[in-house]
Amino acid sequence: MKLNMASMALLYASLSSSSLVCAFTRPNSHHNHRVAISTLSKQLHFFTSDTTTESSSLPTSAAASRSSSSTTTQQLRRKKALKNNVSTLITRASNLGNYNDGALFMSTTEATTTNNNNNSATETQQQQEQQVVGEQGVGGDDELNKLFPNKGKSILDLPPRMRFAPSPTGSLHVGGARTALYNWLVAKKGQLDFEGSGGDGGFVLRVEDTDLARSTKESENSVLADLSWLGLIWDEGPDMPLAKYGPYRQSERSDLYTKIAKSLIEQGKAYPCFCTPEELDEMKAKMEAEGIPPRYDGTWRDADPDVVAAKIAAGDPYTVRFKVPPGARVVIEDAVRGTVSWDAEATVGDFILLRSSGVPVYNFCVAVDDASMGITTVIRAEEHLTNTLRQGLILDALGAPRPRYAHCSLILGEDKQKLSKRHGATSCNQFRLDGFLPDAMINYLALLGWNDGTDNEIFTRDELIEAFDIDRIVKSPSVFDMDKLKWVNSQHLKRMEVEEILHLVEEQLGYMDMMKEGADDAKRRDFVFASTALAKQMMETLQDAATNAKTVLGYNLPATFADLEDGSEAKEMVKQGNFYGIAMKIIEMYESGSFPMPDSGNLLAAFMDGSNKAIVEDNQVGGDENSYPQAYKTTMKALAKEKGVKGKNLFHPVRLALTGEMSGQDVTKQMSLLAMAEEDGTVVNAEAAGVVPVEARMEKLKSFCDSIPEEFRASKQGANDDKAKQSKESKKDGKAAASDEVAAATAAAPAVADPLDGYEGPPITALDIRVGRINKVWTHPEADKLFCEEIDVGEDEPRQIASGLRPYMNEEDLEGRMVLVLCNLKERKLAGFPSHGMVLCASNEDHSVVKLVSVPVEAKIGERVTVPGFNFEGEDAEPYAENKAGKKKVFEKIAPLLQTNEYGVPTFGGRPLLTSAGVCTSPINKGSVS
Repeated sequence: MKLNMASMALLYASLSSSSLVCAFTRPNSHHNHRVAISTLSKQLHFFTSDTTTESSSLPTSAAASRSSSSTTTQQLRRKKALKNNVSTLITRASNLGNYNDGALFMSTTEATTTNNNNNSATETQQQQEQQVVGEQGVGGDDELNKLFPNKGKSILDLPPRMRFAPSPTGSLHVGGARTALYNWLVAKKGQLDFEGSGGDGGFVLRVEDTDLARSTKESENSVLADLSWLGLIWDEGPDMPLAKYGPYRQSERSDLYTKIAKSLIEQGKAYPCFCTPEELDEMKAKMEAEGIPPRYDGTWRDADPDVVAAKIAAGDPYTVRFKVPPGARVVIEDAVRGTVSWDAEATVGDFILLRSSGVPVYNFCVAVDDASMGITTVIRAEEHLTNTLRQGLILDALGAPRPRYAHCSLILGEDKQKLSKRHGATSCNQFRLDGFLPDAMINYLALLGWNDGTDNEIFTRDELIEAFDIDRIVKSPSVFDMDKLKWVNSQHLKRMEVEEILHLVEEQLGYMDMMKEGADDAKRRDFVFASTALAKQMMETLQDAATNAKTVLGYNLPATFADLEDGSEAKEMVKQGNFYGIAMKIIEMYESGSFPMPDSGNLLAAFMDGSNKAIVEDNQVGGDENSYPQAYKTTMKALAKEKGVKGKNLFHPVRLALTGEMSGQDVTKQMSLLAMAEEDGTVVNAEAAGVVPVEARMEKLKSFCDSIPEEFRASKQGANDDKAKQSKESKKDGKAAASDEVAAATAAAPAVADPLDGYEGPPITALDIRVGRINKVWTHPEADKLFCEEIDVGEDEPRQIASGLRPYMNEEDLEGRMVLVLCNLKERKLAGFPSHGMVLCASNEDHSVVKLVSVPVEAKIGERVTVPGFNFEGEDAEPYAENKAGKKKVFEKIAPLLQTNEYGVPTFGGRPLLTSAGVCTSPINKGSVS
């Protein structure tokens, strides 16, 4: 009897066919038990590794069909190779929480629990009633029976029919967008897997607008627009009301809900309830006073039919309640959360299907819609998990198979609270306005609760479809990281050509009202192109191109020297004395007309290379020998010679004088963009863009120079001292007469320039590179290319760091090794593993060979690596905080100068990386360090 009861309980938990009840309840029939167990195991996703064994109890044609389908790769990857033997079923039944042996949902007109003392005649009558329901469907109505296309089929053998069912009560937010994405990915992958099968697989958009008070057409349109922007295009939806399973708004399906509710009443699975609100409140208060969880007490559950008929005839208002079977349980095998079970009778009681107004309740609509639309899998947020209890009971009563469920964990803000408006932008439309790419958004959303088992974090849309697997959705909640989203967006932008994003940048310029309406199309294209090319290398979002253009067109030089912030880079530079002389020379040349300005006939010269392709690298400038960029370069050489300065002692003063900033893109590109804003018939809205013309800049610069104290108007160090030294050495060689000329020429010649000449990026001191020791190494459980490492970097606790070194090294190569660790990186998850830092390695040009940087054995764990020629002491030499280092992309900007020399020594700008015990080394010559 133990077998009967355990098997029956599992059957009840996943009941989708009345014929199974008959098989289990017919006495003395071992064959029936075998058939029921086989069928049940398929519904619970239990499959044997030997398909012939599974097929042996089936008719020959069915076994042949099963054998043939099992060879289909796309279907095999949806089936779990678990055994369907009796002991497995019994074990699973006995392990279910609050399991009561013998509980079974009897699909009879009275829906009562089987009594062991019932005589055989009663049992036979119940079996016959169950058979009638199984053959006729709900209420024996053939029309209703046809509503459930998946009835009698295995969900796993069908092309995935996924659905996203938003409520039109607001905007589409991050959580809803992720839910839509996961369903869309499964649907698209299924369409590829089942291509040509003629099935109904697809992505269904269903509008759940039963909340009449809050649902609006505006919200629905907003949600549909956001889905369209994300590229999550539906195969069926509210804009296709005549499609096979339409209409797709719940408000347009009322007749169906009413008809099915009536059918459930006729079958004894639902009943009218005439309790007034006051009576229900009294009932609730009484239960709470007694310490009982409030639920409906069943007042009208078994009421006299004559009394019910009389009250209906009298027009008394009533709700329709679902009759929860005594001892009923609902069990699901959730793809994310595992086995979940509920004691239905104790948890919900008899719940409402139709309100007294005739409006159906949410869970009734969802269950009916999932069944009638043939939905095979439901992916949704964990907050809907409790709804599965009611929906499961309804689906079982309808005789429709339950879909497979996957309840995803919530998305949290960085404070580990549920993501909401207080955490910043959460609606998809806001992300669009903020300049995020649709493909980057779905890439990042996919990573909020899923990974493909590798360290890859950048996916195209097609790659996501191919890689996505519902079984790799993680159970733990995900934290929404805006910095990570921006990084993902920047990676997608880098893969795109300037021409591909021009229309998107134009949108951003439009949002900021920076361009005039009805402006010349050619000039509009040129300005958008220049703005895009100028910012392309540093863009994290499309909005960056517009905000950068506004910064370039503005001029933020303070009115006076005193207005410069004390200790700022600009003020310290002015104090060096070079700025005053260079700025006054620029003013003089501008007023005399000898300072080069962009050619109005070719304002794109600085942005285009010889083949008329956009230049996005900041260290590259376009134009031929007669162009503005070349004229500017010649002027800078002459200025360097005249003032005896070079490198940053020249470039920083010139940049501040012309742009009002200490850093930014190439000056000739900035001045060219400004010229577009000043030309006749310009497309730029000067007021909104904050344009400060060159003439106004020169006036402000002149006023600023007048405010510089006398003590800071002459150079005190730098290039003049170098020039004097070079002159003295030249005289010793008998070349005194030409010393000044040679020195100036040497300073201006790029062939002998220091690698750091012209470098305007962050200082090497911004990085916190420390000596560390790897204490422990293990393979990442879910990522094929990742090692997880525990590294001592001199802090109270070791750091955990994930590195992509597994393809290049073994665990024994790493354990115990001293390494260099970049420590001021913000902690982020790599394939679910919290990684806090980065191990620095040397690699050859194509990264086919990767080796650890070797640290002197006597170096101290936790000590900071230094570079000759840079001051690593004091507050100014403190490494950037993690957030600042991440937002400013410090490592990415410094990385091009981190290289190994011809001896394999890691260097920054040709200067070696040092520890207290000496120079670091590597086995790779003329490589990169990253």
